[in-house]
Amino acid sequence: MSAIPAFNRGFRLRRDEIRGAWVVLAPERLFLLDDPAAEILQLVDGHRSVADIAATLSEKYLAPLPQIAGDVDAMLQDLVAKGAIHLGEAPGLTPT
Repeated sequence: MSAIPAFNRGFRLRRDEIRGAWVVLAPERLFLLDDPAAEILQLVDGHRSVADIAATLSEKYLAPLPQIAGDVDAMLQDLVAKGAIHLGEAPGLTPT
């Protein structure tokens, strides 16, 4: 949960007015996002950790943190598998 998500080179979050939805744009690819995924990815800035993102959404929606954290982690892991984002280490932490 301390990992810091960031978009990989060539991937960008954009609002597509034609589709009326948020999308992740990539070379020759487009990921159409549902509302929860868009909420999460709008908080991905290369500085906030997964835990920070989950806490922000938990507070915003008055939802249980463990449930939100699980949903955030699952969605981000899906985008890691698709090559859209990577999870970096928080500054000052060393791998164990």
